[in-house]
Amino acid sequence: MADNILQYEFTIWATADLLRGCGIKESEWPAYMMPFFALSLLESRLLRSLDELLTEEAITDFADVDPAELAGVIRDRGKGYNAYLVEQGKTLRGIAQNDKTFETDFHAYLAAFDPQTRWLLGIEAFGGEKFLDMGGVIDRLKAKKVLFSYAKEWSQIDLKPFNNSEITTLEEHIKRRWADISAETAGEQYTPDDVIDLISEIIVAKVAATNGIMIIYDGTCGGGNLLFGVEDRINDKTTRVTQTYGQDWNDALYALAAIESRFRPDSHIAHGNTLTDDKYPHIKAQVVVANPPYGVSWKGYQKEIVNDKTLRFKHLPSVADGQLLFTQHLIDKLDDEGMGVIVHNGSTLCSGDAGSGESNIRKWMLDNDMVEAVIQLPTDEFFNTGIHTYLWVLNKAKDAARTDKVMLIDASQMFKPLRKSKGSKRKEVDGESRQAIVNALVAFTDNDFARVFDRAFFYFNKQAIQLTNVDANGHSFAEQLKDEQKSLKLHPVKISTAAGVLAEFPVTSFDSNRYTALIERYEQEIAPFVAALDAKEQALVVETQKERYWCDGERETLVRERGGHQETLGCGRIAVKATYKAATQSRPARIEITVALAPDTEKDYEIIPYHHDEAENRRHRSIYGEVHHAAF
Repeated sequence: MADNILQYEFTIWATADLLRGCGIKESEWPAYMMPFFALSLLESRLLRSLDELLTEEAITDFADVDPAELAGVIRDRGKGYNAYLVEQGKTLRGIAQNDKTFETDFHAYLAAFDPQTRWLLGIEAFGGEKFLDMGGVIDRLKAKKVLFSYAKEWSQIDLKPFNNSEITTLEEHIKRRWADISAETAGEQYTPDDVIDLISEIIVAKVAATNGIMIIYDGTCGGGNLLFGVEDRINDKTTRVTQTYGQDWNDALYALAAIESRFRPDSHIAHGNTLTDDKYPHIKAQVVVANPPYGVSWKGYQKEIVNDKTLRFKHLPSVADGQLLFTQHLIDKLDDEGMGVIVHNGSTLCSGDAGSGESNIRKWMLDNDMVEAVIQLPTDEFFNTGIHTYLWVLNKAKDAARTDKVMLIDASQMFKPLRKSKGSKRKEVDGESRQAIVNALVAFTDNDFARVFDRAFFYFNKQAIQLTNVDANGHSFAEQLKDEQKSLKLHPVKISTAAGVLAEFPVTSFDSNRYTALIERYEQEIAPFVAALDAKEQALVVETQKERYWCDGERETLVRERGGHQETLGCGRIAVKATYKAATQSRPARIEITVALAPDTEKDYEIIPYHHDEAENRRHRSIYGEVHHAAF
């Protein structure tokens, strides 16, 4: 039946023809289609629940029961309720037969839903939240004079014959097309069916032999396609009893997921920012899945994250990308034997230098041996991006043979091209490829496209190195210094550049036409000039009582001239510092200039071997100096 329901994909999408005809931009279509899709879904589920109830009670004729009593039973099931629909049998299709009474009947039809459904549809705004904003959509369609026509198009869609899983399949296809055109999905990637299949098959291979209730959690569930898709596939392939928990911040997608969840046996969807307002703080899941937004800044709630008291966030990544915040949250949600599959782009693998938040998060995950595998998917796999994506397979209870090991699976060439592209999606991981990937993960041995590494392979030491530059003859000014001496201080009487003499020192005077005090000359003239000095670029000459010093750029050496004789001192730099000294009883206010000659050095980095044995790493520190441990 799943294939049959996809015939409605074209019918549903055709409802947008009216929107195009009245000048509504394509990027706005999802906002008009979502509430009516939700209506179709709700009505079909309520009618299906009514039929199931009649069957359970062995009632063959609706006239034999009290509609109000029957409605009470349905209401008690907590799956939503509509008095018009249950007690009077008035469907959207029936209401849309008469354009004269439509608006009155349609208003009564919407008002007959239970309070929670009206809240999710956005028929009535509570606390400013509109969710699917049905009320606003109706007003805009009325203004365009197409409300009746648009509702009638939707009334032709009958989803009643299809079960939860089949309707979820249709939802996945429709929501994918919404995601492909909506400007609101920046940073968000809708998870394709074939990737959901792969994630589900990985999970089934890991948990099929276990017993008990399986809690599945998705902290960035969107409209629920990944969360519910995984649940349905697990239910198809195992006997495990499942519960689903999800949360999302997007108003409309949350509402769609919440409506869907009400027709599932044990499903819970919450609205809010997962990172700052976890609605399920005490839930521990056996399975987590997620496709968190890529490259989305968390600057807007940085203070809350920094001050978070839940201990979820061991380290903080760059404020420009919150993916690894979600990863840490999801790990915190796992029970002691839980596993997860998270979709990421490449930044989670390689962003951040040694010592950065990103590197420290990866190191923390490896230190605690949570990473079982990383799977590289093909490019052009997602609908609105052509980038490489990766599945991180997490496991808090690895088998003994997998302890301290991580498998890398290169599935980048494991796909079949689509006969017709869907946005940026040109490829899919077909069934044969999915089976090969799962088999490789289960076997956990090297093959042509997968390899097992000791987790130490992913660590490295990054060593800061101080390089001392030399002149054309291979000499450094360091040769002019005594042991432990880092620089040679000079007492200049004059400093000049190609532009002229800076000043005679110490400086005690100022131009009263320009400044009211010596400190003003210091702040506005001397300090900025000195800060901008570069001896190599500005032909800086420093004069003391007996000598002159400058940098010869061609030979890259410092030169000292004494009594007409020049001497090269080796590669070095001239550092000039200006200081303002306030007046004392014995000395007037003054500007003092100091100069130091020092070796010319620069900082570089070297990657050196990492050893799990801390004694060995300490030996490297003694050889190389300070060492920063990093991961990936």
